Amino acid sequence: MVKELMRQLPGEDIVYLGDTARLPYGTKSASTVIKFTLENILFLLKQGVKLIVIACNTASSLALPVIRRHFRIPIIGVIQPGAKEAVYATKTKCVGVIGTTATIKSRAYEIEIRRIDPQIKVISQACPLFVPLVEEGWLNQSVTLSVAREYLAPFKKTHIDTLILGCTHYPLLKAVIKKILGKNVTLIDSAKQVVEETKDVLYDEGLSKGGRACGKHIFYVTDEPEGFAHQAVRFLGYRLTSVKRIINV
Repeated sequence: MVKELMRQLPGEDIVYLGDTARLPYGTKSASTVIKFTLENILFLLKQGVKLIVIACNTASSLALPVIRRHFRIPIIGVIQPGAKEAVYATKTKCVGVIGTTATIKSRAYEIEIRRIDPQIKVISQACPLFVPLVEEGWLNQSVTLSVAREYLAPFKKTHIDTLILGCTHYPLLKAVIKKILGKNVTLIDSAKQVVEETKDVLYDEGLSKGGRACGKHIFYVTDEPEGFAHQAVRFLGYRLTSVKRIINV
């Protein structure tokens, strides 16, 4: 998500907060996710941000509907943009969704997809082991392929032609997922759609900086910065030289 923001909005300053000390959110209760998300938003507001993107699918599905009405600042989640793209992409009107246990249990994607088009059938599958595999850097190992085959097996028996990657880690497993489901299944990574919505909101609200100048990028984490900097190489394509740790969000 951050990489896409940098690509499409090069002139904007970006303040990134990774709640690395309290991850993963996908195994936690809704009340805990809401509490953590609220604390994260309050921290970002102290940094003077003008818009917030909640890049976490779990936080978007559980916390966003609750907290959005309490803030005047625009807050964008990942569920609606991803659902819209899936509805646009499917020809068989059969869409698959993979995500964390909490995201799948919330039925957020299913509800949003069926709100747009009640005729679409949605098949969901929790894939909790995908995140630790990506964090470990095991993107093409045999164990990753075996786990993916187990998780994706139910989709092989359906007519899905579109699969929503309902977690920010999952796009790194696109090659494995394609290998199992085949090239005819469209994989929806909502990053591009979320950034497009971000651009529209910034413009509509008169908040866009525009231009091609390079904005400032500041990275905060709640745990060890070195580990995050190492992981960021997989997502950004380069190693971060400065990551700040905050003790209390």
